[in-house]
Amino acid sequence: MSGAVHWAAWSVFGVFFALVTVLGFVAARWKAADLNHLHEWGLGGRRFGTLITWFLLGGDLYTAYTVIAVPALVFTVGAYGFFAMPYTIITYPFVFAVMPRLWNVCHRNHYLTTADFVEGRYGSHWLALAVALTGVLATMPYIALQLVGMQVVFEAMGFGGMRQGPEIALVVAFVILALYTYSSGLRAPAMIAFVKDIMIYVFVLAAVILIPAQLGGFAAIFDAADKAFQAKPAAPPTGLILQPSQVTAFATLALGSAFALFLYPHAATGTLAASSANVIRRNAVLLPTYSVALGLIALLGYMAIAAQVPAKGNAVVPALILRSFPEWFAGFCFAAIALGALVPAAIMSIGAANLVTRNIWRPYVNARMNPAQESSIAKITSLLVKVGALVFIVFLPLEFAINLQLLGGIWVLQTFPAVVFGLFTRWFRPLPLLAGWAAGMALGTTLSWMQGVKPVYAIPGVGLVYIGLIALAANIVVAAIGTALASAMKLARSPDATLPADYRDAATLPR
Repeated sequence: MSGAVHWAAWSVFGVFFALVTVLGFVAARWKAADLNHLHEWGLGGRRFGTLITWFLLGGDLYTAYTVIAVPALVFTVGAYGFFAMPYTIITYPFVFAVMPRLWNVCHRNHYLTTADFVEGRYGSHWLALAVALTGVLATMPYIALQLVGMQVVFEAMGFGGMRQGPEIALVVAFVILALYTYSSGLRAPAMIAFVKDIMIYVFVLAAVILIPAQLGGFAAIFDAADKAFQAKPAAPPTGLILQPSQVTAFATLALGSAFALFLYPHAATGTLAASSANVIRRNAVLLPTYSVALGLIALLGYMAIAAQVPAKGNAVVPALILRSFPEWFAGFCFAAIALGALVPAAIMSIGAANLVTRNIWRPYVNARMNPAQESSIAKITSLLVKVGALVFIVFLPLEFAINLQLLGGIWVLQTFPAVVFGLFTRWFRPLPLLAGWAAGMALGTTLSWMQGVKPVYAIPGVGLVYIGLIALAANIVVAAIGTALASAMKLARSPDATLPADYRDAATLPR
């Protein structure tokens, strides 16, 4: 999208961006502590209560790219684009059952990452390294895609018609983001998430009330969308309801994505920053309110069809905003979307930095780091991660980042056996788990590449199935067979640094 610069929108956008910049630097004094310790810089001292954690995880999981890409997918294919709804609903019972155990064991053993836990549980540097590398690799393109959301917003406000305009704006925004993340750590996105989430809710409520009123109501919107889909070719399938050929793909994509979500470093970081296991349980109950908002956001795709916006792909939502709202409120909406990029990008870079520092740099480069050195390495790494993400968007084709992000979901799911099974049983052994991880990574990458980097693969007699789940099944089979053979051969087990009591809440422990 290009054209005249929308100065009223830019003015409102600038006010809110300045506000969150100030908050980002002020956050260093919020819940004041020594940020030269990694658990303070990278996990906020594990002192975030229910409300802060709710805003933090909401700001972390429901991103700018979500606001841009989900309606764009619905605009293009219809009901299939709603797969994000069931997956964000399925994930919270999983969080309720699993993540409090992870918090307990990490809190008692001073673990800061999932790879820390894996190393302690299985006594294996190599398995921990595999988990850490997978997390970092999956996170990089995820951060890059947050930049896509900001880039689309800048183009919609008129920078698309200026030479390198969106790129310049991106660089400025991410320099500021890098500085306040370096200064304040996880406290910065936690504080900014309050503003971002409230703004997103205001934007969504305004959109689902005012836009349908302009278009003749939801009945008219669905009717227009239905006619548009019926006018499209039969392949690929589209429509207001799922086609039979889409059902298994929809269901397995939702299930696999639900299992993978909280294995990403940014989600694990937001969870481990909570002040107690009960805070996580309460958030597993409260966070589905964001899923309701996500469903309303997805409906913007149908609204854009009914409004006949002159845009396609990621430009659909900004075009709908400019068509439907006064310019000043469009600036407010664009600011909300941009903040929806800054908050998760900050948390993602911190999560990746924690993994690099604790599970790559410390064991393989400098095992004798003091707390200040550890914190310094994490801060520098967070800067490098942001620079890497910026390079993705400015110098590489967008499709490259999107393809890597699709692969990232498949890859991060392969850490499920080591992390999640390890929270409930020590039956699996580290070398078979490492072999299963390698098998899952290789199979998942190969199958996806064979499909042109698509997330689903056709299984005869079953239909299209999410490749991440196919790879995970192979992963588990290899790990189980290897463990059974090792047990049958009575091979010695590696030490387990955790105790059964470490996984239980403090209130349930014997006194």
